[in-house]
Amino acid sequence: MAARKPSGTKRIPISQLASIASKSVKGRDPRTLRPPTGPTKARVLGVDPGSRVTGYGIVEINGTRLTHVASGIIKAYKPGVTFEDRLVTIHKELDALIKLHKPDAAAAEGVFTHRNAQSALKLGHARGVVLLTARLNNLSVAEYAPTRIKQAVVGHGSADKTQVQKMISMLLGIPAPKKLDTSDALAIAICHLHSLAPGRMFGGLG
Repeated sequence: MAARKPSGTKRIPISQLASIASKSVKGRDPRTLRPPTGPTKARVLGVDPGSRVTGYGIVEINGTRLTHVASGIIKAYKPGVTFEDRLVTIHKELDALIKLHKPDAAAAEGVFTHRNAQSALKLGHARGVVLLTARLNNLSVAEYAPTRIKQAVVGHGSADKTQVQKMISMLLGIPAPKKLDTSDALAIAICHLHSLAPGRMFGGLG
């Protein structure tokens, strides 16, 4: 869940902080920049749900440093595989990733308008599996609109996916992800870290 910022405090996008630092502090690593209200240490799983391909990205913040932990895609679609079995694949692989990397919280892209009703319905099923899998692992789950994610990472909500890829590369010190699903998932994780405030990290099932 996104935390409300304290009254009178202006939230600055991570990308803007990186730009400011690069101009004012020689040699400063942009991965060490974060909002002043962020957690001291946390690991977040970002998920970009899809019924065919689901992207995932795990990012950790330790002190003031952002670190890439793991990222990639879950390929649920295969010729001859039923839609129901695709959902099973998403659940099993995401569950295994959570148990392996032990994130503290999860975040996913929220519902958005889709022109194709059938595609929207299938996406909704995939999102449901993602949310359920996270909750079964006792993780809190936050949801963010695409514009909110872009705003947090790039600095404006109208950024295209290529800009998101490049910013992810700079913030995490990794090559730009080849798959858009992967870069989107990492952006979601960073967005959640950017939105956290002390004491609002863990939701749990209790």
